[in-house]
Amino acid sequence: MEASAGLVAGSHNRNELVVIHGHEEPKTLKNLSGQDCEICGDEVGLTVDGELFVACNECGFPVCRPCYEYERREGNQLCPQCKTRFKRLKGSPRVEGDEDEEDIDDIEHEFNIDEQKKNTNIAEAMLHGKMSYGRGPEDEENIHLPVIAGGRSRHVSGEITISSHAYGDQMTGASLHKRVHPYSGTDDPGSAKWDEKKDMGWKDRMDDWKMQQGNLGPEHDDFVDPDMGIVDEARQPLSRKVPIASSKINPYRMVIVARLFVLAIFLRYRILNPVHDAFGLWLTSIICEIWFAFSWILDQFPKWFPIDRETYLDRLSLRYEREGEPNMLAPVDIFVSTVDPMKEPPLVTANTLLSILAVDYPVDKISCYISDDGASMCTFEALSETAEFSRKWVPFCKKFTIEPRAPEMYFSEKVDYLKDKVQPTFVKERRAMKREYEEFKIRINAMVAKATKVPPGGWIMQDGTPWPGNNTKDHPGMIQVFLGQSGGLDVEGNELPRLVYVSREKRPSFQHHKKAGAMNALVRVAGVLTNAPFMLNLDCDHYINNSKAVREAMCFLMDPQVGKKVCYVQFPQRFDGIDRHDRYANRNTVFFDINMKGLDGIQGPVYVGTGCVFRRQALYGYEPPKGRKRPKMVSCDCCPCFGRRKNLPKYAKDGTNVGGFEDDKEILKSQMNFEKKFGQSSIFVTSTLMIEGGVPPSSSPAALLKEAIHVISCGYEDKTEWGTELGWIYGSITEDILTGFKMHCRGWRSIYCMPKRPAFKGSAPINLSDRLNQVLRWALGSVEIFFSHHSPLCYGYKQGKLKWLERLSYINTTVYPFTSLPLLAYCTLPAICLLTGKFIMPEISTFASLFFIALFLSIFITGILELRWSGVSIEEWWRNEQFWVIGGVSAHLFAVIQGLLKILAGIDTNFTVTSKASDDEDFSELYAFKWTTLLIPPTTILVINLVGVVAGISDAINNGYQSWGPLFGKLFFAFWVIVHLYPFLKGLMGRQNRTPTIVVIWSVLLASIFSLLWVRIDPFIVKTKGPDTKQCGINC
Repeated sequence: MEASAGLVAGSHNRNELVVIHGHEEPKTLKNLSGQDCEICGDEVGLTVDGELFVACNECGFPVCRPCYEYERREGNQLCPQCKTRFKRLKGSPRVEGDEDEEDIDDIEHEFNIDEQKKNTNIAEAMLHGKMSYGRGPEDEENIHLPVIAGGRSRHVSGEITISSHAYGDQMTGASLHKRVHPYSGTDDPGSAKWDEKKDMGWKDRMDDWKMQQGNLGPEHDDFVDPDMGIVDEARQPLSRKVPIASSKINPYRMVIVARLFVLAIFLRYRILNPVHDAFGLWLTSIICEIWFAFSWILDQFPKWFPIDRETYLDRLSLRYEREGEPNMLAPVDIFVSTVDPMKEPPLVTANTLLSILAVDYPVDKISCYISDDGASMCTFEALSETAEFSRKWVPFCKKFTIEPRAPEMYFSEKVDYLKDKVQPTFVKERRAMKREYEEFKIRINAMVAKATKVPPGGWIMQDGTPWPGNNTKDHPGMIQVFLGQSGGLDVEGNELPRLVYVSREKRPSFQHHKKAGAMNALVRVAGVLTNAPFMLNLDCDHYINNSKAVREAMCFLMDPQVGKKVCYVQFPQRFDGIDRHDRYANRNTVFFDINMKGLDGIQGPVYVGTGCVFRRQALYGYEPPKGRKRPKMVSCDCCPCFGRRKNLPKYAKDGTNVGGFEDDKEILKSQMNFEKKFGQSSIFVTSTLMIEGGVPPSSSPAALLKEAIHVISCGYEDKTEWGTELGWIYGSITEDILTGFKMHCRGWRSIYCMPKRPAFKGSAPINLSDRLNQVLRWALGSVEIFFSHHSPLCYGYKQGKLKWLERLSYINTTVYPFTSLPLLAYCTLPAICLLTGKFIMPEISTFASLFFIALFLSIFITGILELRWSGVSIEEWWRNEQFWVIGGVSAHLFAVIQGLLKILAGIDTNFTVTSKASDDEDFSELYAFKWTTLLIPPTTILVINLVGVVAGISDAINNGYQSWGPLFGKLFFAFWVIVHLYPFLKGLMGRQNRTPTIVVIWSVLLASIFSLLWVRIDPFIVKTKGPDTKQCGINC
């Protein structure tokens, strides 16, 4: 994958493909040619006569001698380009099918066994580490694996293991471009050692085995290997569960059970004691309270088994990064998505990309893909500038180990940047780098300012070529490799991670599925170009705050014990730029630090859309490998008359069932439906079977780019399972919930990782209107899932792999918006009670008051104990409670209405990207007012409750002392509503304490209509008591 290949644009359906260079005319893509072998990438080399080695005299396809020898001996003996059979060249050994030749040199070489064996070993050694294709079942008889004694068997990155994984064999057939490259076992030291032991006696071999196990041998301390402690440490688990202390969790569970019992008694009392003179109000309150109880159960019980986790990064390095050996850490593809450069500033995206390129991970294992779903030339040029600046920024970060590695956040931190720095040149280089970054910012800002005025003829590139994405809704697919294997070096000459720009093809007549479709396009592009076994998904505003974040995830995904069944590792979301009091609960700490910890103890946290490392095979719809189970005996061997023994499943050496993926792939191979599942791309289908990742080395970079253009074409997903069973699932604007839910239903589990230093940080909308619109989008997605066939109420029971507490959590995720209906009614009841003089409860006795006291105490104690084991502050908990009411009576209510309109009337709503821009002034967005209809319902509730409080107090003053007793319950009810809506009231007032006229007019109008309606039904007047004039006859 060349970094200098230029922008590749094209459409597979239209058979168009061009390469646009910076200052050159467009030209068609052509196959690469030169002195490099097109199979292994090495130099072709020269013959003994000093001439260029030519393997095929028909077409001259460049192939080196080792590959030529290997193809003749083990391959199909055909030229990869013209399919002509390789002829025997001078010095080559005979193979089956060669014509008899009378050449004395050939005869001499034919019987030179030592020379043949030497050439064979050289060819196999060169191809062994380069070819990344799998081995088919037909080759099992000829496999000679080296036996490694006293060590461990490992595979090189990008190479496919033969039987060390539990996912089954690879697919066979020429259509998948498969090649077979056996391991060389003839010269392996382990094999020689094993052969020597064959001549030893049984007792000697047993003593030698005991010596290796440490049970037999010299008793001298000098015999102990000094490196044995390191080896033992590397064998330890890479992570562990940290259960919550029993002194904290057991009282919490007991209070939950007690609260459930008290709640049942309270509801029984409320149902059996109706209020006859206010039956409508009483019935409404009963329905609301029953729903609140049901909602509390859905939210509370998934938090029954909270856990913490610890990771051991030093053990990860000891196991996979041994000195003097190839780095064995798994490759990772990182995906960043953006749409509109006006709402998602390129400078924010650039900081995210720079933090990715500087991550603490082997550079050859990291590939960054950015999806520009808006096909913006501004984003493209900003990415080019980012790639150039990264050549200076990345070595600076790694030289001085700075954190965070996003320059904007690093230079704006108000901390002592000299702490722990010992290099004398740090201050000088930091000042120079800050100046470089400021110049970089100016260039990016100039691009954004220029992009606001689109030329009449559209954007033009530097070479005069029109920008392919001028029409954002009708343009070809585009791919540009900015940093890669060639041209991807920093100022110090070190290699940089890959950086690839991707803009998928869009046509008006196709459904593109918004962000979910863009992510699936990235999955396929990465599968063709790099095919890493793991993928990290980030929003464009979520930068890497902890440079070791990827290593943290690998402690779970690469753990030999628990990693095979983990589909993804989710990190909590942390945010910058939020006001100190977090007025609108933007940090969402209760969810990330309480709910997600509880789910981690069941089957794992839900996927929240960003900050998540996926296992590629889980996204491909495969089921996790099955663990070893105790076999059930049908009969013993001595009693054949009672039947036969069941065929036991095959297990790998690590104890995992070789079924799992193998069974799935055997079914797919037998039904020949790979294209129906993954699409019509043989290279991509081949990549889906490479469990350990890697790309075909025989494919040229040009061929890979051409295939990448194919897999992002707008019609590629037609008649496939993309979006239904594979990748990000379609059907909701909150595709993250659906995607994680499908994985959990297949039996996967997820992990929640909370390192001490937050792994990722992003920006949140601190403005009231933006925050409500964001919550509206989330709630609308939940409503869509609730009414879809993927609803947790009915989906996934057939497989039976989703745990019931995990199902309760997913049900709560889709049901919570409907709480807005009873919440709206319940927040209106205090005003109605104060205006009408009625109440939702009858007069209670002293004994009945104990139910209310017990209920309030259980609610209070549950919250305190929850904060105790989670570490969440009481202020954060209270802000979350307040915004639950604010969002419930506004955004959640509109989400339910819009969802019903979409289901019943087919009226769809537009997806709005949350603005991630920020002003120079701190928290200026917090006080800015943006009109939205979401503000009307909570403002109306505030007004009528304030009116009700004034009316209730006036009524008590007019009626005397005896009216104050019943008033206290009503006032408490009203003040509960007002206190919860207080942050909303502050947001309306703004910094200048001015509320927009339109909000005042609408709210007062609705409150007046509502109040007059109740006055008409039950007029609020002072009733005087006196004698009955009909009985006494006195005309009063």
